[in-house]
Amino acid sequence: ELAFAAFANCFRDLSPGTMAEEKPKPSLPAEYVVPKVWEYKDQGGTFGGTNRPYAGAWGEDKPLEKGEHKIQLYSMGTPNGVKATILLEELVEAFPDFEYDAWLIPINGVQFTSGFNAVNPNSKIPAMLDYSDPAKPVRVFESGSILLYLCDKFDKEGKFFPREYPARAECQNWLMWQMGSAPFIGGGFGHFYHYAPLKIEYAIDRYAMETKRLLDVLDKHLGDGNKQYVCGDQYTIADMAIWPWIGWLVDGKIYGEAAEFLQVKEYKNVCAWSKRVGERPGVKRGVMVNRPFGEKSQQLHNRHARSDFETKTQDKLEAA
Repeated sequence: ELAFAAFANCFRDLSPGTMAEEKPKPSLPAEYVVPKVWEYKDQGGTFGGTNRPYAGAWGEDKPLEKGEHKIQLYSMGTPNGVKATILLEELVEAFPDFEYDAWLIPINGVQFTSGFNAVNPNSKIPAMLDYSDPAKPVRVFESGSILLYLCDKFDKEGKFFPREYPARAECQNWLMWQMGSAPFIGGGFGHFYHYAPLKIEYAIDRYAMETKRLLDVLDKHLGDGNKQYVCGDQYTIADMAIWPWIGWLVDGKIYGEAAEFLQVKEYKNVCAWSKRVGERPGVKRGVMVNRPFGEKSQQLHNRHARSDFETKTQDKLEAA
């Protein structure tokens, strides 16, 4: 009863009567007044011009390209996109008969074309089509869903996603942990610290605190038993999902000076794990696929064969 009373007391100030008496809060910018009904306007910032408050294919009416392999990936080398290409390259290395095509989808409006929207009605990369049965292609969207689908269908040995419990449940736990935490790191901290058109102290502090908490969760988990990977000694899709977000963050590869701002080097277990994962050949190739930024030698815009890493990187294509 005491616990319930304390819980109820937390909401005492949210009753209709007290809400009506609440003093106005300051705004940023100072002249901003919250309207009764929100209306769309260009938000500014890096991605403000491509966002809309409605779904659908409002871009060009254009079908997606298709290669010769059963698996067709449509993506870009962002942290979410890299999750899929890392697993695909690990599957290529583990299973000689496995192959795939990967097509670059720049997130500058191309994701709203009719072809891409048909594969992912949420218009977010990555998205995938499986033509194992050409008459009934299977669409798969959301990065976590792609990882699970690929493992269920092609990793019959459980090399990257354990087949037996409790190891399988533990891998799922950390995969879902990443899926739930990414919005706080990317859409929260990354946006307000690096991309937003103005610096808002409250927003940066709020998401910096949560990002550091998430770093500490992972750091303590890895340190408990001196784990080599997130699920212990086995490298899994949990590592592949977490690394592009947290690994890139602690390595200083995203959000400007965020690594210094967050003092990431104090998370020693995370830093050691990130280095370990980043040294894998499949990871090194995976980060190159569908990458349209950075060093030209590290950009493989479209990937169709194992030999493309030697012959089709952007520096070689432009020199030809």
